[in-house]
Amino acid sequence: MLDAHAVVLSPIETLFLNLSLLCIVAWPMWIAGKSLRPGNDLAILALLALFATSGRILLDPLPNIQPVTVVVLLVGVHYGVSRSVAFASVVAISSNLVLGHGIWTLYQALAWSLVGITGSLLSGIFRNGTTISIKRVGVVAFVAGFAFDWVVSISALHSIPLESFPVYLMVGLPFDLVHATGNLVFAAWLSVPLSEIMTRQSPQSKAVVEPVKNAS
Repeated sequence: MLDAHAVVLSPIETLFLNLSLLCIVAWPMWIAGKSLRPGNDLAILALLALFATSGRILLDPLPNIQPVTVVVLLVGVHYGVSRSVAFASVVAISSNLVLGHGIWTLYQALAWSLVGITGSLLSGIFRNGTTISIKRVGVVAFVAGFAFDWVVSISALHSIPLESFPVYLMVGLPFDLVHATGNLVFAAWLSVPLSEIMTRQSPQSKAVVEPVKNAS
């Protein structure tokens, strides 16, 4: 009897497999979000948490590229501080149960919570009349990539001396840049569909998302 589980994939094949699985997660989430009645915001948050957690786990082979930062930012924009903090913490904990849990989980939850709080505080800036500026979401998401990594890097002080911390940050700058650049891609990809879903379900949001070229 042939054992299909014995197949060994190359890193590139694994990446394509994981991207395919992520799309499989995203598509039914999109369909389910469109079919929910207005006001089911908790169900939307649960679906978004599933997508963000799956995305972080499946894209783990890529260095520091994952959709969580952008999703948390958009949750902050549409649902406010308290729900974005809870969302960020749930995603950090649930994904780290697979990727590895430790003291860094606390700092990741804190860093993503700060991203959600920023989205909530700047929600008026992201909105321009009846549109959401994808460009501004991308700019803030890019900066948030660096800010997130620097906050999480504080966890290194539990194992390295304070005088080594600046060097530690400098060594991590290439990974910070990759995270920030990945956020730009996810902002362009996710801002429109996720904002449409959350706008439909959020009683606080009246924004209507228009194409990127029409957003200022």
